[in-house]
Amino acid sequence: MKNSRLVSIIFFVYATISSIGSINCRDNNNLVTNQAALFVFGDSLFDAGNNNYIDTVSSFRSNIWPYGQTTFKQPTGRISDGRLIPDFIAENAWLPLIPPNLQPSNGNNQFIYGVTFASAGAGALVGTLPGMVITLGTQLNNFKNVEKSLRSELGNAVTKRVFSRAVYLFHIGGNDYFYPFSANSSTFQSNSKEKFVDFVIGNTTSVIEELYKMGGRKFGFLNMGPYDCAPNSLIRDRTKIGSCFKPAAELIHMHNKKFPEVLRRLQSELSGFRYALHDYHTSLSERINNPLKYGFKEGKKACCGSGPLRGINTCGNRIGPSQSYELCENVTDYLFFDSSYLTEKAHRQIAELIWSGQPNVTGPYNLKALFELQLT
Repeated sequence: MKNSRLVSIIFFVYATISSIGSINCRDNNNLVTNQAALFVFGDSLFDAGNNNYIDTVSSFRSNIWPYGQTTFKQPTGRISDGRLIPDFIAENAWLPLIPPNLQPSNGNNQFIYGVTFASAGAGALVGTLPGMVITLGTQLNNFKNVEKSLRSELGNAVTKRVFSRAVYLFHIGGNDYFYPFSANSSTFQSNSKEKFVDFVIGNTTSVIEELYKMGGRKFGFLNMGPYDCAPNSLIRDRTKIGSCFKPAAELIHMHNKKFPEVLRRLQSELSGFRYALHDYHTSLSERINNPLKYGFKEGKKACCGSGPLRGINTCGNRIGPSQSYELCENVTDYLFFDSSYLTEKAHRQIAELIWSGQPNVTGPYNLKALFELQLT
């Protein structure tokens, strides 16, 4: 416990010093010298609190206790007990915490270090949870607003330099592949599964290409994790508690086969395009199936929730005060914090693989190499 508190204190001191530096350590162009920014796009895995600022249902927000209990000691909007993968990536890159784009206190002094546009529940398709989340296309539009703000203050040349040095981190698609099994999706119903996956990847690719046109050159991606085997998925079929959800697994498999091919094509077609692709499916599957090997006592049961495997999404009474929930005693024993999302401990492990993993884990570059890469 003492070690945990010491780590938290050190983390906040580091974040505070870094934030002060983001305001004061600027040159005449109001640009911090050579620090590469981190711009984050995607869904709940990366949402640092954007959904706190939109009109959506409580189940797509995590601004309630016990979310945030480990590091922040209060809910921040992150769907975890503490920090997310981008938080650890930022720490490794000597950046301040990357805030949600919709946070009112943001300004250009923060944007030059990066910002996250991710939204819990977001998909690459506009028909995924319509009106309840910030879709990937809208996230791109929000990035364009940041571009306008920076160009207004810094000018075109300096803004271009910020964008060309930055790393763009993505995780998107999981909600697209689960939404058709809980609500009507005309796109899913009127197309083959393979074509549906092509639409998801195609929309993602269009955003990548647009960011490239705006100056982006260095991109990081995670493939689709084994969400079919998360606690919530393991209880979808009440006659087979503990069995992975096969209909989603099929779509995830198709995505993970097709997406690397698209990235290789982009690298061959777009001059200067460089990327890191982390095999999230393998790294998370290994922890689900072999938790003790990675320092967890439980790989399939959630720390917070109710029902079998605590797989019902009641953590923090997020679906109503009438729904009680259980909370584990020691969150570090668990891979999953709630019915679908990981603990800070798990995020730290995955972030390290993304940051410095070997090419068979994260390749052809890892995030450390991308941040260090100087492109002319």
